[in-house]
Amino acid sequence: MNDRIRTDVAHNARVWNYWLGGKDNYPVDRAVGDQVTAFYPSIGEVARADRAFLGRAVTHLAAEAGVRQFLDIGTGLPTADNTHEVAQRVAPDARIVYVDNDPIVLTHARALLTGTPEGRTEYVDADAHDPERIVAAAAATLDLSRPVAVMMLGILNFVLDTEEARSIVRTLMAAVPSGSYLVLTHPTLEPELGGEGNKAAMAFWNENATPPITARDRAEFVSFLDGLDVLEPGVVSCARWRPPSAAGHTVAQFGAVGRKP
Repeated sequence: MNDRIRTDVAHNARVWNYWLGGKDNYPVDRAVGDQVTAFYPSIGEVARADRAFLGRAVTHLAAEAGVRQFLDIGTGLPTADNTHEVAQRVAPDARIVYVDNDPIVLTHARALLTGTPEGRTEYVDADAHDPERIVAAAAATLDLSRPVAVMMLGILNFVLDTEEARSIVRTLMAAVPSGSYLVLTHPTLEPELGGEGNKAAMAFWNENATPPITARDRAEFVSFLDGLDVLEPGVVSCARWRPPSAAGHTVAQFGAVGRKP
């Protein structure tokens, strides 16, 4: 087993996999996942809403906006309807680069994230804290002179310093041309989205799992979109971003898509 893989400490990618109904997790992940759920019963809904938002956003960008390149940072463990599957369903020639630095994610991704013959699906072992390395590695697969959708779903919450998180976003978006997109989700404690219960759950997580996590308020989330044209319906619960029906629920996870002018 890879010596970077810890089976005695819960890890985000595996716990998230557990909440999504996957099998790629260990007893410690399930135990911590159940404890977090006890503090915050809707966490499973958040995980599913985040995954559904990914599907809607990628489908819109591939089908309506004509995007053919996706840079997905903080991939997590493969489940159903990963970015390349959604994009290549619409556009078989789409190119996708996944980025993560968890060795168990790396092992599974290399085995499972295979795309269409017409397109490309590649994996980069890199940390979100090192955007220059991500850009350099992605350039081997993506044409950075053409629009790219930069996907950062549930990843900036692991960058604890907000100014550093803003800097990461700025570096990534500076590397892609006009017509590129930023796709974001982020947990929040804001009461309007039902986030109050997140506080105890996050405190428990930070004492018992890795990596540490932080929530952000609306103003902090909006600051990541500085300089971008935010697509309708703006900054909303990710479950409320262009839902298939008007009867969508609300989860304490902001979602938004911004276009670089």
